Amino acid sequence: MLTFHPPLLTTLPKPNAPFLRLTDTPEPGTAVLIAELASRADSLLLVLVEKSQDAHKLANALHFYLGQEHQLDAEGEPIGDAEIPIIHLPDWETLPYDSFSPHEDIISERLKALSQLGELTRGILILPVQTLAHRVAPRSHLDGQRFVLKTGDAFDLISERRRLERAGYHAVETVHEHGEFAVRGAILDVFPMGSDHPLRIELFDQDIESLRAFDPDTQRTISKVDQVTLLPAREIPMTETGIANFRQNWHETFEGNPRDCSVYQDVSSGLAPPGIEYYAPLFFSDMATLFDYLPNSTTTIRIGAVHEALEQFWNDVNTRYESLRHDRRKPLLPPERLFLRTEELFAALKPYAGVEVIYQSIDHARLKPLPDVAFNAKSDDPAQALKAFIARGMRVLFVAESPGRREALLELLAKHGIRPEVIHHFDAVTETPGALTMTLGLLDAGLCVDDLAIIPEAQLFGRRVPQRRRRRQHEIASDLIVRDLAEINLGDPIVHIDHGVGFYRGLETIALGDDINEFVTVEYQGGAKLYIPVANLGVLSRYAGGDPDAVSAHKLGTDRWSKAKQKAAEEVRDKAAELLDIYAKRAAKEGFAHDIDESQYERFADSFPFELTPDQETSIEAVLQDMRSPRPMDRLVCGDVGFGKTEVAMRAAFAAVSCDKQVCILVPTTLLAQQHFESFRDRFADWPITVDVLSRFKSAKETKAVIDKANQGQVDIVVGTHKLLSSDLKLPNLGLLIIDEEHRFGVQQKEKLKKYRANVDVLTLTATPIPRTLNLSMAGIRDLSVIATPPARRLSVKTFIKQKDSALIKEAVLRELLRGGQVYYLHNEVKSIERAADDVRHLVPEARVIVAHGQMRERELEDVMSDFYHKRYNVLVCSTIIETGIDIPSANTILIERADRFGLAQLHQLRGRVGRSHHQAYAYLLTGEPASMTPDALKRLEAIEAASDLGAGFQLATHDLEIRGAGELLGEDQSGNMQTIGFSLYMEMLEEAVNAIREGRTPDFDQTESAHAEVDLKIAALIPNDFINDVPIRLQLYKRIGSATDAETLSEIEIEMIDRFGLLPPQVKNLFRQAEVRLRAETLGIAQITLGPQSGRIEFREKTKVDPMTLITLVQSKPNEYKLEGATALKVIRNTVGAEQRLVFVNEVLDGLGRPQQR
Repeated sequence: MLTFHPPLLTTLPKPNAPFLRLTDTPEPGTAVLIAELASRADSLLLVLVEKSQDAHKLANALHFYLGQEHQLDAEGEPIGDAEIPIIHLPDWETLPYDSFSPHEDIISERLKALSQLGELTRGILILPVQTLAHRVAPRSHLDGQRFVLKTGDAFDLISERRRLERAGYHAVETVHEHGEFAVRGAILDVFPMGSDHPLRIELFDQDIESLRAFDPDTQRTISKVDQVTLLPAREIPMTETGIANFRQNWHETFEGNPRDCSVYQDVSSGLAPPGIEYYAPLFFSDMATLFDYLPNSTTTIRIGAVHEALEQFWNDVNTRYESLRHDRRKPLLPPERLFLRTEELFAALKPYAGVEVIYQSIDHARLKPLPDVAFNAKSDDPAQALKAFIARGMRVLFVAESPGRREALLELLAKHGIRPEVIHHFDAVTETPGALTMTLGLLDAGLCVDDLAIIPEAQLFGRRVPQRRRRRQHEIASDLIVRDLAEINLGDPIVHIDHGVGFYRGLETIALGDDINEFVTVEYQGGAKLYIPVANLGVLSRYAGGDPDAVSAHKLGTDRWSKAKQKAAEEVRDKAAELLDIYAKRAAKEGFAHDIDESQYERFADSFPFELTPDQETSIEAVLQDMRSPRPMDRLVCGDVGFGKTEVAMRAAFAAVSCDKQVCILVPTTLLAQQHFESFRDRFADWPITVDVLSRFKSAKETKAVIDKANQGQVDIVVGTHKLLSSDLKLPNLGLLIIDEEHRFGVQQKEKLKKYRANVDVLTLTATPIPRTLNLSMAGIRDLSVIATPPARRLSVKTFIKQKDSALIKEAVLRELLRGGQVYYLHNEVKSIERAADDVRHLVPEARVIVAHGQMRERELEDVMSDFYHKRYNVLVCSTIIETGIDIPSANTILIERADRFGLAQLHQLRGRVGRSHHQAYAYLLTGEPASMTPDALKRLEAIEAASDLGAGFQLATHDLEIRGAGELLGEDQSGNMQTIGFSLYMEMLEEAVNAIREGRTPDFDQTESAHAEVDLKIAALIPNDFINDVPIRLQLYKRIGSATDAETLSEIEIEMIDRFGLLPPQVKNLFRQAEVRLRAETLGIAQITLGPQSGRIEFREKTKVDPMTLITLVQSKPNEYKLEGATALKVIRNTVGAEQRLVFVNEVLDGLGRPQQR
């Protein structure tokens, strides 16, 4: 911590004395004063702010001023123990008396903060004043359910499992979230509340052998730990005593029959219903307040209008209580039992030493706001203001957000002759002789303290949202597309490459002598069963491509399957030729190689007010790379709704226009055209670039004028609906075609677009790529970029499927309005939409309701959308007109009537209209009676409810493949042979055809299974049931081992399995060794290896890579061990006992076959 001489605060606050009032401090200076007070005081500081956002901002600034920023990890969490810890107790982010519980991560952070408070004598606790008003669980609850685990401790798995369940943890298959645990053999995985990472506890007999933190995404170990503290999973005790207290207090508090109340029934049976936090006082004899956790020596600091903020909170609580308390099935506790009244809270603050910061003026003698030093991109000397400020002779400290940003900033400043020296933390400013320095920190606003000016990056470039949570780059594995066998259920259709479609009947262990192996059982027509060894799972794929219920099994031993394959093969060959024709035309046609002016492009990129996510960066890089190359681009950018695809398009458009090319942006609806036009116009406002729009908002005369100007090359960027496809529009310099929301265009429009693809760069943006598009990208015909990283601080959308119900609608709308948000209410029938709007007005009188639909006049529709955007209304009752691309960050709840009538891509798009900020968003899919829904509709709703993670659009597209079939790849045909043989095999055959035609050979479809050599060494090679008893996980691992294409992948799977499940038993080691043999056999072109205790047989493929001379030499040199059998097989003879000898022998044989022959 940097200290100032003399101190900024001349007097320190004292207990039981009047508050110290500070009225002349500039807002950015508050953090400096608190940091100084924290370093001088030996007590805890309680800092009260008005809103949660203020608490986050202040915490970031304090980390910086206390010199802790360099001790934060990539998630912004402190590494190790800071001298002055900063504790954040978050708000629940639910409505008073809500029927939702807070997110697990919020509960985890709260429990961590409460448990730290008990042990702290020094530190800073920052919280919104409403959070301080919440009554909390007494300390005895935390202390009684907290337990510490150390390496070497005795640990009885059964009793510890019960203890975790009593503390509110729940058992799952694989641990991903706080409050979950999983038991596998002698390993227990648990994600403790308050911990940053889940924990793997490995036992040896009844003792803890090791404690390891692991990554929940990869399930791989990160580091070892010596001890861990397990906190309870909830702020209420779901123990026998807790439930008994609850029941007793319920009877004393409420009248009526408790059996009518679902909350009472759930808790009595040991379940914690959503919203149970608002019944917390019933679990305890007495509730505590946060003051019970604070040391007596605490100093309090109030910032801003906290009194008014608390009054407003109480108004909201009383309004909610009055509107909800009359439901006899859900009685409520009076607000006084849950929250402290305003006067109670301020009376409790009185005894503590206190400071009050009120922003009245900025006349502080030593703390001054920073003047405007921002770069001006339009000026000839962008750094003019900054240089003038530095010339005043003050010491200047620049603050960058990350090491990468620091390097970029140093480079940029150096171009303008400003060369600061890098220091590693804030305190080093005084020790550095130079006047200019730079360090790392998350600071929003700078200021001047005495002769030191602190300039954060944000004030040099305007606003940026820091992207703190960096995901690892996600690879698009083809297994993500046709989801893995792990998701298969008994009775599901499955495709065998040689025998066709059958039904999956589970895993069976079969013993043949000493050889025990596991087989996947597939049942064919007439009850015939086929057993596939788990080592050969590569020949199986899940059936996708039509309704699984309508699939009939093939008959073993007939030619029906080979005919179907043959027919598909012919179609595939033509298809591949057609695809390659387009591809070859594109490759052969010299497109335009854009020569992008880097400095101009950098200036344009810098005007983007957010930091790019890693996936956005790679997508932009890929697009620019494509544009620089002379080959015409055809790239599909698949990014979930709101993940920043538009920015990718804007940068591509800028690159094209800067090379004197025209850009055409094609969108499906008038509204979206208008929005894109406005976004592009705003973004290009500072550049000499003309942007215009063609849509039904324009009169015929205006449309003609735009077309004429565009045809003369006077419009650089044209945005429009399919009017753009009209024959009048010629666009002489067209260089880039951007197609947004591609899944909304019909087949005919797409056929029209095809003519552009051969010589113009095409960029397609979509959230849910329709199956056909996905197929093309999968087949490598188009380039695919996936943006799967959500922007900073984004939570996934909570999705509910409910029957329509007035109380539910009222609750959902109110929850959003009370947190200052807006609501979409989707009613897709224009004739009754006004009636639906009246129903909403009647249900929620405080809502300001407005209607929008596609049959309104253009101007009227534009006004409605503009009013809603500017928050003049807070509920929009609308048709699917909002489906495409309207961004309203404060709209975080959507209700969709008759959701069962929408397609999957459509539901996903609609759901994506919300959740565009860092608040929890809600989507309610309202349906009619279950009896009135079709089976397909139910499947669609289940799929969308299941895929509620961020970035789920991609998975949904593959679900869609199954629900409606994949459609032929290029033409207007929507199904065809793909249905007969299943999507994945079709894709595999297509890939083979494409590669063959590229290489100038005939496609060999009998070799689509060429990837797989069969290896049977008659040894036990399986994953035993007692090692992993979860069948889907076993299947998934078998499939991954069987599909591994190199030794490195196998090694990674082996390390991961040891990490997750403990040391491998011999059978699993054999499985890996056998897979290594398979890989060697495949590289040599061997089709099958069978080897028993006395002899074995090796069968070669027609196009084997084994040199015939090597084979002859081998047979001649050891005639007792090797004999040729026919033209394609080799017999091997040797007695081998046990797995080890057999593996050594088979590797010896492969060494001999792989040796090049000296000629």
